[in-house]
Amino acid sequence: MDQRQIQYFVCLYEEGSVTRAAQRLHIVQPALSMQIAKLEEELGRQLFVRGSKGMTPTEHATHMYALFLPVLADFERARAQLLATSSELAGHARIGLPASIAQDILAPALLAFSSRHPQVRVSVTEAYTEALVQGVAAGQLDAAIVNKPRRLMLKAQPVLREGLVLVTAASHRPLPAQVGFRQAVKMPLVLPTRQHGLRAIVESACEATGLQLHCAWEIDSLGAIMQLVQQRPELASLLPRTAVRSRLAEGSLRAHRVVGPALARELVCVSHPTRPVAPPAAAFLEVLIGQIRESGGR
Repeated sequence: MDQRQIQYFVCLYEEGSVTRAAQRLHIVQPALSMQIAKLEEELGRQLFVRGSKGMTPTEHATHMYALFLPVLADFERARAQLLATSSELAGHARIGLPASIAQDILAPALLAFSSRHPQVRVSVTEAYTEALVQGVAAGQLDAAIVNKPRRLMLKAQPVLREGLVLVTAASHRPLPAQVGFRQAVKMPLVLPTRQHGLRAIVESACEATGLQLHCAWEIDSLGAIMQLVQQRPELASLLPRTAVRSRLAEGSLRAHRVVGPALARELVCVSHPTRPVAPPAAAFLEVLIGQIRESGGR
């Protein structure tokens, strides 16, 4: 078992396809298949089940992936540190984001970053805060932007504190610029499910004020939430301004500040306390956090 075989294994595990993995590694498919077969022979266990839908990892492969991914990530960070003195930044950045940030911030951040550092490959994982925190702790992610959890064992850098706004369609009946929380929760709301960090903020405010939440729809896709609110004027939602900024700009949605109490979330950038963030990931985070702060200040 050598580093190249482990690298091939990790790539195939993540891609789930010999074709895609070979393309990502810039090798021919037979070479990849041969190395995986040698690895299985050495271990005496099957790592993948070949099927019509691709390569399905076995339980042993999943355990092996969890063991070796941090090792490869540490190697990549060390390599990036050694190459950081060159004029051209290169390497791999693995970053996690919640959907509310990926919605409108990710694309412009990627475009701005790739124009400056075309040799850096960026992988972005979109998930709930809990899953992203676990990914950073396990070494699967270099860092992640998350809604600040109550308990956190990772290194955390403040990114932005922003309010949640009451979002309505442009054709919704006129509302004042400020809407009381009591009035907002009486409206038929489209909100994420209870697994979502944004929902937890609303639920906590309801518990603190003794109000009952009127949730007409529960959907985790923020894009679907905004589309429903836009097409059904009687509906509304409570979302971060950064998640809806493009639709506010085009005029399809309107935002109203919520007061009594105000709703807010804290975004933090989490990284492993003992593993320094490699230069490629640090450079991308700088661009991404700048985009988030710029958007949140509008």
